[in-house]
Amino acid sequence: MTSLQVLSGQAFLDEELVLRPADIVIESGIITAIEERSTAPPVWICPGFFNAHTHLGDTVAMDCIQNGDLSALVTPPDGLKHRILASTSHKDLVAGMRASMKDMAAAGTFGCADFREGGIGGVRAFREAVSGLSFSSVIFGRDGGEAEAEGLGISSTRDADDVERLVAEARQRGKKVAFHAGERDGGDIEAALTFDPDLLIHMTHATKKQLRECAEKEIPVAICPRSNWILGVTATARYPPVKMMLDLGCTVFIGTDNAMFVPPDMFSEMAFAAAVYRMNPRILIRAAVGGSILTGSSFFIRKNSRATLFTVDPSHSGLVFSRDPASSIVKRACAGLIRNNVFNV
Repeated sequence: MTSLQVLSGQAFLDEELVLRPADIVIESGIITAIEERSTAPPVWICPGFFNAHTHLGDTVAMDCIQNGDLSALVTPPDGLKHRILASTSHKDLVAGMRASMKDMAAAGTFGCADFREGGIGGVRAFREAVSGLSFSSVIFGRDGGEAEAEGLGISSTRDADDVERLVAEARQRGKKVAFHAGERDGGDIEAALTFDPDLLIHMTHATKKQLRECAEKEIPVAICPRSNWILGVTATARYPPVKMMLDLGCTVFIGTDNAMFVPPDMFSEMAFAAAVYRMNPRILIRAAVGGSILTGSSFFIRKNSRATLFTVDPSHSGLVFSRDPASSIVKRACAGLIRNNVFNV
């Protein structure tokens, strides 16, 4: 039997996120029609978010005492997070990741691209955690986990041995390839670019030349603003060079990075980026949704796409006075204001 659902309200349509009064017709999980109308209920219909870079396994190390620099905290194999993960039971690891996924889904984030430590066991733990949830994922495995994941995730060209072989084997298997690059400095960016990756994470210290190459090769960049500030790799709005990325035509996604330090909440990430980097609200929403293309189909609201969206009822809060819903979604919205989640895997 075909299920039918109609959502009426002010909808952020397609990648341009133009706000229009519309009826969104959903049949068996697919948007079959978008019928614009002269008026609509004062409900905002927003595409679901996709967190373009997470380490959800780190949930088990949430808000632990942090002593040391970036290398001491997160660099494999002996960083603090890796020692904690090594001592965590499979049951607790799965429970931690599942709890974070549920929190994300409740806050309008219906998927993520996760760098998964722990080899094949780590990838299987993630799949166990996501089982039965309305949540879409792309796993970038490492330490052999890439064999069962959707992609290969490399911490940095400085941290991995035999990168050429790892990338070649991943490509041969039809896997995606992603690198952390330019997080603490720019020393590993050129090496990462030589592999024409499917995704670069951070690029906090990238140069104009390197970003132009990303734009020309259509290599998306996932920025993680809060993580960069918390881990001390930036203390200025010049890094990451977000404005330069956008001016050069780079595709920019947003991620929250390590759940150890930063809650995987895209509302908070957008609000921070808007305040520090003065990013246009629609550009931020686009970056918070755009990473969904890594799953093979985007979450933007368009005809014939899968229905992946949430609604906010501003009448239940101070948002009823908003004169710019896009700005309010970015700067003021939160999970508690979501009225309805619609997600179809």
